[in-house]
Amino acid sequence: MKRKMGCLGMVLFVALVCCAGPMTMSMSASSGSGGTAANATAAGADIPARMLTAYIAAAENVRSYRPRCRGMQWQVLAGIAKVESGHAAGRTVSSDGDVRPRILGPRLDGSGAGGNTTPVPDTDRGRWDGDPDGERAVGPFQFLPSTFRSVGKDGNDDRARDPHNVDDAALSAAVYLCGSGRGRDLTQRRQLEWAIRSYNHSWAYVADVMGWISRYKTTGTTASVEGITGKARTVLAAALGQRGMPYSWGGGSVNGPSYGICCSPGGSSGERIRGFDCSGLTSYAYAQAGITLPRTAAAQAGAGRRIPASAGVKALQPGDLVFYGYVPTSDGTIHHVGIYLGNGKMINALRPGTKVQVDPVSVMSDYAGGARPW
Repeated sequence: MKRKMGCLGMVLFVALVCCAGPMTMSMSASSGSGGTAANATAAGADIPARMLTAYIAAAENVRSYRPRCRGMQWQVLAGIAKVESGHAAGRTVSSDGDVRPRILGPRLDGSGAGGNTTPVPDTDRGRWDGDPDGERAVGPFQFLPSTFRSVGKDGNDDRARDPHNVDDAALSAAVYLCGSGRGRDLTQRRQLEWAIRSYNHSWAYVADVMGWISRYKTTGTTASVEGITGKARTVLAAALGQRGMPYSWGGGSVNGPSYGICCSPGGSSGERIRGFDCSGLTSYAYAQAGITLPRTAAAQAGAGRRIPASAGVKALQPGDLVFYGYVPTSDGTIHHVGIYLGNGKMINALRPGTKVQVDPVSVMSDYAGGARPW
């Protein structure tokens, strides 16, 4: 069996590094690279990165359809989708947002399955629910076909409306929850509760969704993503989505968390830990934006435009790689990498025994600048 090298990929420095990566790992990736990446659960908030991206975009874009609606937040949509489908649990989500296999509820024939005791006649002739003789709730937000026909929106600009596409479904849910006419003020708890009840006429359902909304607001998973656009937003959403995932020496790839290798300089083995090391996390996060990085921290320093340590942290922008090295002016001595969030903070997998978390850039003393890979 071929021995896998450490973060620097050099025997000379392997005893120094805190972040490792198998050199034989495939580096190919594309935006939203298929099932494993899409279904990697967001530790801390349990939301897959691609789903989280859809919720954030929908909360912002709903203003185009309901300009008077106030207080729509991604956490509201996440709460609905958590209860309705577990964030499309067990499915894959493509880079375009398509959820496969499709999520179909039980036939609403009044039999009691899924809590339904009132028959609902077919309205879509099987177009969305695959059932020409009955009605089923569809997609990650479990829309009735008749409801989606009235409020469905194109959330990914492909000129189609599809409840099985998370971008379309999330935006449509946001529009529905905002109501018509003057629009709701969802900053008011009572109005938010009634909006959720309009989605499912059950106060128990409302309580369940409100509980998840509260949890997601507490985690603050994407507080630093708001206002950030483009590839940087995608990278940060993907990285933040892994918060709480264990550090694993040699763990992580473009496809998400994985079991690592043995052993770190301190003797820590990642062989039984599914998670990320520092460059495994950055490789994964950038892959979601369609950017392929080398697997080791030192090699990643050569990706894109280098930002020297002498320029200071103020020269960094959200989404930039953040490096640490024993000699800040020598990329060959870099041993750690994180992703800059802004306001002097970064998201990273720090060392064995920790989890993917938000830390101040000053958490390590040997700051070696950054890089902007786009």
